[in-house]
Amino acid sequence: MSTISILVLNGPNLSRLGKREPEIYGHLSLDDINRELARSFPDISFEFFQSEHEGSLAEKLFEAEDRGCFSGVVLNAGAFTHYSIALRDAISSVQLPVIEVHLSNVHAREAFRRTSVISEVCAGVISGFGANSYHLGVRGLLAKG
Repeated sequence: MSTISILVLNGPNLSRLGKREPEIYGHLSLDDINRELARSFPDISFEFFQSEHEGSLAEKLFEAEDRGCFSGVVLNAGAFTHYSIALRDAISSVQLPVIEVHLSNVHAREAFRRTSVISEVCAGVISGFGANSYHLGVRGLLAKG
């Protein structure tokens, strides 16, 4: 039986989860979300990575493809979702399926949050389910096969 391995990438400000606007983003820390995700999918091997820096996320994505051990990526790009052409190009340059996730319903928030420059190159988008958005992202990757 082959092991499914998923990279979970998180962008800027997600290191502040549990502290930053809990009425929008919830009370769980990113570590809490990661632990719960791993606990909910015990047959999946996860690697978790968070950075405040755009280039670090692109490099991690390239590394994930080059290592050849990942089935896909769950990505919460944070603010980079709305303006990072560099991250968009990085996603489109790899063969790994990427599921874009957001904790809040970005379409029910400020107008600038309703635009994603990365959605077109992602395999799917999940938004508005809090920490469960990550779980749904994993399920989306599994469904993609």
